[in-house]
Amino acid sequence: MSHDETPAPTQAPPQTQTLNRSSAGSSAARLPAPRLPGPVDAGPAPWLLRLIAVGLVLAALNLRPAITSLGALLEEVREGLHMSGSVAGVLTSVPPLCFAVFGIMAPRLARRFGAGTVVCAGMAAIAAGLVIRPYVGSTAGFLAASALALMGIAVSNILMPVIVKRWFPDRVGTMTGLYSMALALGTALAAAVTVPLTGALGGNWQSGLAVWAVLAALAVLPWIILVRDRTPAPGQPAATRPGRGSGTASGSAEGSGPASGSASGAASGSASASGAADARSAEAPALRITRSRTAWGLACFFGLQATAAYITMGWMPQIFRDAGVPAGTAGVLLAVTMAMGVPLAFVIPRVAGRLRQQGPIVVVLGLCGLIGYTGLYLAPAAGAWAWALLLGVANCAFPLALTMIGMRSRTGAGVVRLSAFAQSTGYLLSIPGPLLVGVLYQHSGGWGLPIALMAGLMIPQMVAGVLAGRDRTIEDEC
Repeated sequence: MSHDETPAPTQAPPQTQTLNRSSAGSSAARLPAPRLPGPVDAGPAPWLLRLIAVGLVLAALNLRPAITSLGALLEEVREGLHMSGSVAGVLTSVPPLCFAVFGIMAPRLARRFGAGTVVCAGMAAIAAGLVIRPYVGSTAGFLAASALALMGIAVSNILMPVIVKRWFPDRVGTMTGLYSMALALGTALAAAVTVPLTGALGGNWQSGLAVWAVLAALAVLPWIILVRDRTPAPGQPAATRPGRGSGTASGSAEGSGPASGSASGAASGSASASGAADARSAEAPALRITRSRTAWGLACFFGLQATAAYITMGWMPQIFRDAGVPAGTAGVLLAVTMAMGVPLAFVIPRVAGRLRQQGPIVVVLGLCGLIGYTGLYLAPAAGAWAWALLLGVANCAFPLALTMIGMRSRTGAGVVRLSAFAQSTGYLLSIPGPLLVGVLYQHSGGWGLPIALMAGLMIPQMVAGVLAGRDRTIEDEC
């Protein structure tokens, strides 16, 4: 055989070929799955996560002082701007209107600019509105500046759960509880110290309202750094700019509401736990959620509890002051009512999650409200502290409503749709309540009819809550 001839390959026996193919198959089976294109960053630096946590707390502290500080000084504002009771009622109806209108914009803004950028702009809008509104000198200007601040609150409120889900995916419950506590603290703090701060600043109500802009301006600072930072969120491809992930931003934003509390964590958890179901639901026809009695029950329950909350924040200090309670004490009483939400926001969702039906909790909260309003009607000054505590318990229907939103759908996609429907419809339903209270107060010359209205609204709230708390899902009804 010559040197340039190539020996013919020898044919292996059939048994050997079978063994080789089997070995190759088992080796291929042991190979790791191919990685998706696009490197994934190891994660943000610890200092960045700490900065985000500080930004969350500072932002949450600013989500209610614009409302509760005004409630504490409503009488001075009415006299200074020559407002009638009806116009003051319009003023107390502005928050839910802004939350319903501007909250719808938050998901789209987050997809376009990034959630951090929108929250930064929201904090700046709060600061600007709080600085401007005491000094405009007219009722129309005061309303416009209040709307500017409330716009910032609305978009920031919606996007808090988005920030938590993106940057703390393994600590959703903990971080949600942290910013919920900060939100309740800011609410109570503004109610308690606005009147003493006004006295310390010379008794000028303009200064007493404008001073809260300092806290909002402070909250802008960490978000400026986060706007400029381009570190990917945990688990996000490095080439993707933070805030551009439409799936996380839009889904979380649309499925979360103002001041979400522990229930938002539960809803987010249920959404992430049902990834396969979400994929199937994405291919299925969209739910016609308006056909669901449970969805309508939740919307009505959410709207009625929001009505009670904004009437309380806007008018309760004035009720106590008209009964002879000093202005400073009236502010502290409102603070006590708001502070009840700090511990109960953790307790109620956990208890509700263990029950098949949440109707009993709805009834207990409603009875607390009925007793509180009855006492407010019969002896507003003598039992002021007891009524404040009872109304604080009744106002904790908010975390219960969010918990039920997370339990009334089988999939995360369903939770998103149900949350968007229940909250947007609920806030729209809550707009007339504070306005009607102002009209009744002006034309009746006292608080008898307004308090009777507040107590009467607890009945349909309990009915709607029992309907929404039944053990069923919107998929069954749609």
